[in-house]
Amino acid sequence: MIEWVTNIVAAGGWPGVFLLMFLENLFPPIPSEVIMPLAGFAAARGQMSFVLAVIAGIGGTLLGNAFWYELARAIGSARIRPLFARYGRWFAVDDRDFDRAEATLRKYGPVALFFGRLLPAIRTLISVPAGLAHIPRHVFYVWTAAGSAIWILFLTSAGYLMEDHYDRVEGWLEPLSYVVVGGIVGAYLWHIWSTRVRKPR
Repeated sequence: MIEWVTNIVAAGGWPGVFLLMFLENLFPPIPSEVIMPLAGFAAARGQMSFVLAVIAGIGGTLLGNAFWYELARAIGSARIRPLFARYGRWFAVDDRDFDRAEATLRKYGPVALFFGRLLPAIRTLISVPAGLAHIPRHVFYVWTAAGSAIWILFLTSAGYLMEDHYDRVEGWLEPLSYVVVGGIVGAYLWHIWSTRVRKPR
């Protein structure tokens, strides 16, 4: 993975960074924790502009998130709600959970979007409920851009400062990603047990 990303960054410059970050937000297995430190490393070596690398990263992120947001917005929660009513138990949610989540996102949309962009595994997924809840476009794009800018600037700066040791950035962030994902899975299993197993008894 790292070698493939390195080749694209080296050959494509900032357009390659833009493409990779766009794909990263469509297919999360391509990690920004690898892409942007590599871009920072290339900038430190004079192979591309640091500023253009950051701008390209933000642009690719926005475009990737726009895909999911606009798709979810076009579908709308009204079409999704029957699916939750029928299959929601397999996702540990029901109609009331769906309503609460939608109401919370409507109320705290900017905060959720901003901090969601800083959390591994949540960064892309949050665009879907934002679209379903019809969060206003200007709110979605402004706060997504703000949160993404901080994350991307941090990763790019880390790669720039560490140069040849940029791989340490991924090594430091990867355990954090596992902790976050593990917490999400644990919360899911607890919700399943407490609402579908313990309560009926």
